[in-house]
Amino acid sequence: MSTRLDPNWAVLASWESADRFRCVDIFARPDGSFGFEEFRCDPEDMGAWTPVAYFSGATYATRADAEQAAERAVSWLADERSQG
Repeated sequence: MSTRLDPNWAVLASWESADRFRCVDIFARPDGSFGFEEFRCDPEDMGAWTPVAYFSGATYATRADAEQAAERAVSWLADERSQG
């Protein structure tokens, strides 16, 4: 898990890109809010997932709101989810 994600946040869904070098996690916080973050995994990082942006700072009232925001913010995500 990235150090950007608080260990108290529960990951509810994780979607990987077709090349398996990117992923987006949707998570719930203890306060009832939701969020998301995009990560990359480069071979030279030995499998470690590294945050790509600071999306995890935004809060959403529902999981659906967080998912919709992730699809708008992460260019590859909507295509991957529609094929999945």
